[in-house]
Amino acid sequence: MVNAASPTQTPRLAQAWAVLQTVLDPEVPVVSVCELGIVRDVLLQGSGLHVVLTPTYSGCPATELIESNVVAALEAAGFSPVSVTLQRAPAWTTDWISAEGKTKLRDYGIAPPGPVASGEGVVMRFTPRHKAPALDCPRCGSANTERISAFGSTACKALYRCLACKEPFEHFKPL
Repeated sequence: MVNAASPTQTPRLAQAWAVLQTVLDPEVPVVSVCELGIVRDVLLQGSGLHVVLTPTYSGCPATELIESNVVAALEAAGFSPVSVTLQRAPAWTTDWISAEGKTKLRDYGIAPPGPVASGEGVVMRFTPRHKAPALDCPRCGSANTERISAFGSTACKALYRCLACKEPFEHFKPL
């Protein structure tokens, strides 16, 4: 994967990465698609660009909108034509979210994911014997929290409640 800070990038690629940093995730509009790790590569293709995106999961309803927003932002910045490939392997992981992205999630009121444990798969199984991990509340910082539901507003988030400040919050599940 090429990244925005690569010293071997051409000025044109660096400009494309800078534009992509402004494309916000439609479901969590405080983090860019780059900060989420969805943009995997940007390649020069003749006079245009080719962008490789990895959706957060195969059924993500925002994938088409993200693709459209990426193309529109790059074309508005003078890159044309722009093509996009959706690369599903390797599968996206929350480990690809940048440190800045995790900070922005927390500031927005979503508990960011921790690192994916070795051997942990994408499918998380919650049974009565499996206690949800303790999380710090993104609003007040208390560790006195409880999971209300394994699923939040989207399948990739769980719903929690802080028992200290009584505020609900979502947790981006580690995948």
